Amino acid sequence: MRKGLVVDREAQMIGVYLFDEDKTYRGIPRKKVLKKTKIYAGDYVLGNVVDPQTFAIEDVEERKNLLVRPPVANVDRAIIVVSIKNPDFDNFLLDNLLVVYEHEGVDPVIVFNKIDILQTEEEIKELEKWFSIYTDAGYDVAKVSARTGEGVDKIKDYVKGSICILAGPSGVGKSSILSALLGIELETREVSEKTGRGRHTTTGVRLFKFWENSFIGDAPGFSKVDALLFMDKKEVKNYFREFLRYTCKYPNCTHTNEPECGVKEAVKKGEISCERYKSYLKIIKAFVEDLEELCS
Repeated sequence: MRKGLVVDREAQMIGVYLFDEDKTYRGIPRKKVLKKTKIYAGDYVLGNVVDPQTFAIEDVEERKNLLVRPPVANVDRAIIVVSIKNPDFDNFLLDNLLVVYEHEGVDPVIVFNKIDILQTEEEIKELEKWFSIYTDAGYDVAKVSARTGEGVDKIKDYVKGSICILAGPSGVGKSSILSALLGIELETREVSEKTGRGRHTTTGVRLFKFWENSFIGDAPGFSKVDALLFMDKKEVKNYFREFLRYTCKYPNCTHTNEPECGVKEAVKKGEISCERYKSYLKIIKAFVEDLEELCS
C-alpha cells in the first residue's frame, strides 16, 4: 500500500497528497476504516490509487496528536496569530492556547500581525510590552504585517519541515498571512465594526504544501478556549514555561497560597509578569490573598 497525507478535509471531501507523485487525489475511505476512526486533515493514510482522481483509503496511521479546534492531526507547530487592535489583543485567550498546545505536544509560536496599523505611541508601547512579556517567558515571538510583507519571511523558518497551522481569533489576519506566505489570494474578511471581532472566513481545514515535507494550514477562528477542558487544573502550571525555572518548598505547590513559593517570589521580584501570573490564576479559577502585594 502507498502512503499519503490528508491535506483537505471539509464535510465529505477528503484530499490525499501522495509525496512520490506530488499530486493530490480525492480520498475515499473504505467502510472498515470509517468503522474504526474518523479521518482528519494531517492524518497519514495508507491505500491505493484506483483511478486518475481517486485514492482508496485502507488504513490510518497512529497519530502523535489530534487538535480539537481546529481538527488537525500530527501537528508539529502552531503559529498563534494575534493583533494589538482590530481586533483588540486578548492575553487570556492567548495564554489558554499556549497551555493547550503545549499539553498536546505542539510547539507554539506567537505572531503579532497588523503592526502597520499601530500609529499612536500608546499602541506601539502596548505591542512592545506584550512582545517582551512573551519573549521573556520563553516563547518565539514575531512582529509582522501581512499587508506590507514586513516580518513574513521570519514565519517561513517556523514552517520548514513540519505540519504547521495558523491559529487564533477571527479577524487577526491568519488567511492574509497564509496568502502572503504562499503567494496566492485566499478569502479574507474585515473585522466587524459593530462587534470588534473578526468574521469567520475558513470553514474546513486545508493544508498547503510549503517546500518539501512542509505543510501549513489555515483554520477557523475562535473567541474562547478553556484549558481545563483538556487537562486537570493541577497540570496547568506545567505549561507556563517561566514557572519551570523556579523551585518551591513543596513539590506539588500550586503557586497560589502555599508558603515559600518560588514562583510567587519571582512575581514579586518582577521576574515573572503579573499579567501572566494573573492569567494562570484565572485559568485554574484560584484566589490568591496577597495578589495586590505581589503585583504592586
